[in-house]
Amino acid sequence: MGLERLQAQQVETNSTEKQVIDENEERIAKMSSTDCCCGEPTRELQSNEDAVESSAEEAYAAWMARFDHVKHPSALIAFDRMMSIAKEKMVVVFLDYDGTLSPIVDDPDRAFMSNSMRSAVNKVAQYFPTCIISGRRRDKVYEFVKLTNVYYVGSHGMDIMAPLKPVDEIDSALDDQAIKEKGNEGVLFQPAEEYLPMIEEDWSLLENQVMHTMKNYPALLITRGRKVIEIRPSIKWDKGRALEYLLETLGFENNDETLPLYIGDDRTDEDAFKVLQRRGQGYPIIVSSVPKDTEASYSLRDPSEVMSFLLHIFRWKRDSS
Repeated sequence: MGLERLQAQQVETNSTEKQVIDENEERIAKMSSTDCCCGEPTRELQSNEDAVESSAEEAYAAWMARFDHVKHPSALIAFDRMMSIAKEKMVVVFLDYDGTLSPIVDDPDRAFMSNSMRSAVNKVAQYFPTCIISGRRRDKVYEFVKLTNVYYVGSHGMDIMAPLKPVDEIDSALDDQAIKEKGNEGVLFQPAEEYLPMIEEDWSLLENQVMHTMKNYPALLITRGRKVIEIRPSIKWDKGRALEYLLETLGFENNDETLPLYIGDDRTDEDAFKVLQRRGQGYPIIVSSVPKDTEASYSLRDPSEVMSFLLHIFRWKRDSS
């Protein structure tokens, strides 16, 4: 019975993957022909809601439509061009969680990733070192993702854990670092470990008393994310520095031999985008359904397009092996 259930789940996952890819390819095809239709007048019977949606579509299309004259082309449209230089390089994949691997939801504790997305990430991790970088606690991200072959980077890069299951031979050099002490297996690096006792665990009280509390801890600072107030150590560490640390630790700091892909939707991901732009290395990819100022070079519209992109990478590598 257990085997039958697993087989049924796999069939459902494969079906969902195909449906998502088909829907996104249809959407991309429509976006590619925007120049032919966006100048047509709106029909008189079109509702205000349709008009607003049409306007948003046109604005988004103008933002990412053509990679010869805008900054943020679709990574799905430009996929072949992007990967044409990747054949002789080591691709390393970095992924944000909320809004990238899972949809944005009102209740952060219910930001579940789909089985299809989990399968897509797992497939990518079979071929490439894959890191999930989030502002959430590392253990919470692991609870959502439930994969043992990826790197987990929590608290904007302040808590890094190597895969429990080795990705490949590159991890052998990390064994001593990955196990710091008994009961904390897998922890690779915590640059702000000394500050942990200062950070309250009762976040509901913290939200109401944060300014008063912070007066007693000048070594900490407040940053705001999506619907959260964060207390962070006053050290120079963010997702960009975590990205550089991981590239160096994994032996991939050589710009000529490595192709990092960083996919994220939040302002905190901009630190990582800036690092890749400064290094002239890899592809920073923003996830957004609306135009925004960003250091990214390419764009994906939503988590469903992220999944399509990951499956494209998996199949590209599998078919070229």
